[in-house]
Amino acid sequence: MTPWRPSLRDTRWRLIFFTLLYLYQGIVAGFALTALANHFAAAGASATEVGRHLAIVGLPWVLQPLLWGPLIDRQTPYRMGPYRRWLVLALACAQASLAGLLLLGASPGLTAVSLVLLLHSLAASLADTATDRMIAGSVPPGELGRTSAGTRAGFVIGSAAGTAIFAWILDAGGFFAATVALVCLTTPPALTALLVREAPDDRVFALEWRGPRRPAGASRTDETVSFVRRLVAAFRSRDAAILLALCFAVDFALALFQVPFGVALVQVHGWDAGALSRLQALLALLAGTLGAAGVGTAVDRVGPGPVFRALLLACALAFAAAAGLIGAGLEAATGPVILGLASVVPALLYVALLPTVLLASRAGRASATQFQIYMAAMNLGDVAGSALAGGLAAAVSPTSVALGVAALFLVCARVVRAPGAATPAGSDRPG
Repeated sequence: MTPWRPSLRDTRWRLIFFTLLYLYQGIVAGFALTALANHFAAAGASATEVGRHLAIVGLPWVLQPLLWGPLIDRQTPYRMGPYRRWLVLALACAQASLAGLLLLGASPGLTAVSLVLLLHSLAASLADTATDRMIAGSVPPGELGRTSAGTRAGFVIGSAAGTAIFAWILDAGGFFAATVALVCLTTPPALTALLVREAPDDRVFALEWRGPRRPAGASRTDETVSFVRRLVAAFRSRDAAILLALCFAVDFALALFQVPFGVALVQVHGWDAGALSRLQALLALLAGTLGAAGVGTAVDRVGPGPVFRALLLACALAFAAAAGLIGAGLEAATGPVILGLASVVPALLYVALLPTVLLASRAGRASATQFQIYMAAMNLGDVAGSALAGGLAAAVSPTSVALGVAALFLVCARVVRAPGAATPAGSDRPG
């Protein structure tokens, strides 16, 4: 009888596995970045303090290429698989960090929570690096769209569920109860790393490796020099520079508007923090399920480039409309509409962006680091935007911020229209 060995060689298991791993990330994000931020905003934290929290938690994701890319790219032949060993160890450390939140007591300060979540982000960013390298190494080009849609759906379902559930628990039971629920909800998807193997003959759990770790005659210095040369060569092209700039600009623009707008709805317009979290969760859920499925299908049919351009233009129109509503004095009355304009369409950008980045970075032994540099540019944009959002909101009107974001998206769409820009190897079509 053939043993039951789920592995990444099977299309169905690939989709299930990667979706569940991003579900894990989404649950934590719903707690740490939305429900918790709204909870502390309702308790009196300023936009600057909330932005600092988001920046601290996001810092390891910015440093991801330096911290974990070279480690994953070594492709050590572990008996668990070259990447799955790191995934399992990272998720174990991530769960231990979440459990550490329980030591903070029932009413901790925002800074203490941020620092513990910083430890979680360190471990989770290693797990994410291993996951993305497994995607790049196992998913055929013609399946990147549906895989991107699956990971996005997993993330937003987790984020939406986490935001709604933790907003309710924080209000009804407090921080300690919300942390207990967080650990319980994240443990099952984390355990799937022990179930699905990279190859059917990999060991379920083993810390040792297969055969020699380094080719005969090769020194660590030689490997490092060769690795750095390949990495530098990968980013010399104009297309790579444009794609890096786009990755930064998208998240930077979104954070500049979303952070102060969310705080203003609670502190200025009297919105209930729980109600705001639930609305944000619903909007993310709609974008990440129905919307992501449609965008993923379009990407597999026509390639990520045309879809990405169309979504950038849609984002520009959405923020221009949001600026019009705010400028007309309808910010409080049309808050849900503005949140929808500022979150639904931008969320779909990532479904088209992920295949573009994967195709641009999957060739060569430095592919994990290449991919994480692109992702770090996005995270750096989010961290920078979150850190600057409070000061900008104090100096510039919300209407001007929304118009500025719309203009930035319009510029990005114009840049992508250039021949070969933001498309790997000068082609829009995967494969």
